[in-house]
Amino acid sequence: MFSLNGSEISHFLFAMGCLLACAHLFGYIAQRCYIPKVIGEVSAGLVLGPTLLGHFFPDVFHWIFLGFPGEDKLFGLLYQFGLLMLMFSSGLKFQNNFSREDMKITSALVFGSTIPAFIVGWLATDLFNVSSYLGTAQDILAMKIVMAVSIAITSIPVISKIFNDLGIMNTRFAKIVIACAGIHDVFLWVALGFATALASNEGMYTFGTGFKSISLSLGFIAGTLLFGYFLFNRLTFLKHNLLFKSSNLGYFLFTMFMLAAIAGFVHVETIFGALLAGIVVKLAMPKAVSERIEYEVSNISFSWFIPLYFSIVGLQLNLVNHFDPLFFLGYLLFATLTQTIAVYITSRMIKQDPLTSINLGIAINDRGGPGIVLSSVAYSSGIINQEFFAVLVMLALVTSWFPGTWLRFVVNKGWRLMPGDEIKKLDEQSVNKAALSDVEKLK
Repeated sequence: MFSLNGSEISHFLFAMGCLLACAHLFGYIAQRCYIPKVIGEVSAGLVLGPTLLGHFFPDVFHWIFLGFPGEDKLFGLLYQFGLLMLMFSSGLKFQNNFSREDMKITSALVFGSTIPAFIVGWLATDLFNVSSYLGTAQDILAMKIVMAVSIAITSIPVISKIFNDLGIMNTRFAKIVIACAGIHDVFLWVALGFATALASNEGMYTFGTGFKSISLSLGFIAGTLLFGYFLFNRLTFLKHNLLFKSSNLGYFLFTMFMLAAIAGFVHVETIFGALLAGIVVKLAMPKAVSERIEYEVSNISFSWFIPLYFSIVGLQLNLVNHFDPLFFLGYLLFATLTQTIAVYITSRMIKQDPLTSINLGIAINDRGGPGIVLSSVAYSSGIINQEFFAVLVMLALVTSWFPGTWLRFVVNKGWRLMPGDEIKKLDEQSVNKAALSDVEKLK
């Protein structure tokens, strides 16, 4: 009970070690080429999975990853843990410190980047004739929702990493983009929860079905944010809170797992619970505590669970037999233009200059990790088949590449990201000059 024999343990550790090593190696190579690390991590799964190793050496692939009964379930468990840790980390990056002007811009961008893109994505099912891409649930309404979300979604983890790499994380531009991504993704997860509820009900849509699903999701969000904030403030630093005293990280991980479990029990996606746990920690805890937890969670997550999650996504892809490159190119162009134009027009309507509007449009077009999560959940729920799963994963990867390249070009040119950031740049230059002056005095 609760055990594997010695050979099974050795086999699984060998397979996991190979996958993890390749994920880190390919991620490192990607970063050295100024490509987001997530692309390299998924590529590790493509190389070791059915796309390459499984295509040319199928016996080797099956021996490594399907070598004993239940090995696929062990990888499935790691996959789920990685997904939860990714969403928890995303919640910890939520922004909550805004001026009134920045709040207005963020609110306008949330609506401008979500509603038009969602509507166009909804209508796109007729344009692309997606009946051949339906999953086992055979639910066209759920498919419409997934397509709409795939166009409107934005990645917090990948765009945050791009901002960190470029040294612009503390800019006004970065704060607004990350806040916009966090807020509108919450609404999009509600839509995805509705889609999975439809799929689980075998396409039997009624007003009651829709009302129940949306009410549960919104109620869970409101209840978690309100009661979670209250309980964290009251309970975390009590002298009798032995769990927090014994391990700060363990306490917050326990909270994350419990919220994810509750989400599952009330038929809301478990990833919702993990995301909201991170947001509550960010909002309720003092800055020093939330930053320390984010650092500790990042250490364990981005060294083990999250690279394995993305590489296992790659393992599930078979780009040789289940991928239509022409359809993908058309969908990529359609999704990218829809989201970018929607943000650009919104930005211009709130009187931002053309360069700022382009920067915002390209940055918010980054789908990254949440785009891959969307494809994973939709595929596992039977909403989409393997071919469209591959399209959505590749869409997330390619659109993660564009913002990094463009923003690096803007920064290297010395152009302004948006009004207000030139002040930040001058402040940093003043600090550097002061530091150099202090060094000269010491000499």
